[in-house]
Amino acid sequence: MEDAAETRWLDAEERTAWLSLAGLLMRLGPALDAQLRRDAGLTLFEYSVLAGLSEQDERTLRMSELAVVAEGSLSRLSQVVARLEAKGLIRRAADPADGRSTLATLTDLGWQRVVASAPGHVAEVRRLVIDPLTRAQVRQLAAIGRRIGLAIDPGGECQPN
Repeated sequence: MEDAAETRWLDAEERTAWLSLAGLLMRLGPALDAQLRRDAGLTLFEYSVLAGLSEQDERTLRMSELAVVAEGSLSRLSQVVARLEAKGLIRRAADPADGRSTLATLTDLGWQRVVASAPGHVAEVRRLVIDPLTRAQVRQLAAIGRRIGLAIDPGGECQPN
């Protein structure tokens, strides 16, 4: 651990950038979550799980892979998938290729829920994130997200495409 004498303190510009990003991170998730709860009866994490499955072949993934796609821990995912399974949106089964793994599959009802929820979610993402930026800033945001993501996860396992 660095002591105060060795610490590379943030200069004024860096501090402003950091505080801006930190505030954004604290507010964006709850804003997207509120829209999904209000309009679709889903949390942002639940929607991420359903949407992640909707984009897979046969709408199926191993739970460990789904945790990466949904950006959550396996224990959190297990709890959420149990709730979604109780609502008939997801089905779980042992992986026939590896009995130690569990597959999560989006049901037809789950697919319908994603299809119904996606337009409102995309509209809110567009309103809060995309529309306030120029096209060049959107490209910069993507590049910045990748760079910070690689600093967090150098292996790139959690990197968006």
